[in-house]
Amino acid sequence: MRFDVITLFPELFAPFLASGVTRRAYASGQVEVRLWNPRDHAEGNYRRVDDRPFGGGPGMVMMAEPLQQCLAAIRAERAEAAGQQAPLVLFSPIGEVLCHAAVERWSAGSGAVLLCGRYEGIDQRFIDTHVDVQISLGDFVLSGGEIAAMALLDSVARLQPGVLNDEGSHQLDSFNPALDGLLDCPHYTRPEEWAGQSVPAPLLSGHHAQIERWRRDQRLAVTARHRPDLIDAARKAGRLAPADEAVLAKLR
Repeated sequence: MRFDVITLFPELFAPFLASGVTRRAYASGQVEVRLWNPRDHAEGNYRRVDDRPFGGGPGMVMMAEPLQQCLAAIRAERAEAAGQQAPLVLFSPIGEVLCHAAVERWSAGSGAVLLCGRYEGIDQRFIDTHVDVQISLGDFVLSGGEIAAMALLDSVARLQPGVLNDEGSHQLDSFNPALDGLLDCPHYTRPEEWAGQSVPAPLLSGHHAQIERWRRDQRLAVTARHRPDLIDAARKAGRLAPADEAVLAKLR
């Protein structure tokens, strides 16, 4: 799959693409990432990409024309390389909040063009003409869309085959359908005693069924405490067994 990122700060992506376990996805080409700076497609000696907003007010607004020229260059290269286009994604507060189900859809697709906004925003005419999808990370504001783009790339890359050390690792992540959409349980490692605290006995028992029951109970407890909405969703979907309901009843 291929992601083209439109950003005024492509240098931010260099350490991200070369670090951590997900770098395998980028190095192998499983997730191809190309960076495009709209300044390279702006006119004039100063390569201007922003201007003051009509109607007044603070800040600057990214201009439509440099973005359109940049997008046209991406479309042309994608058509020549793969013969197919991809949706243009804008990271925006009005977008749908990124969730695990959406990440799974993107990870099974062929990629997208990711537009990282800056300043006060982007000329609405460009958005109305070209943007296909808007995505939000939540109810807060970032200085630009680069961090949001990295979040999407990282979440997609780690789901690609062979990227994680253990193929089944992501199946045990929070929100994964394999865990019925629950949050993950607590984890422990050596030493068995630390700062007066012991590893829970079931994890030391060697009894696989007992360990799995403990982990399931902990997932239910953590989810009920911190994200009860996920418990409600699992219940409505018929994912909770009688034993699960018994655990939740004791918690209540």
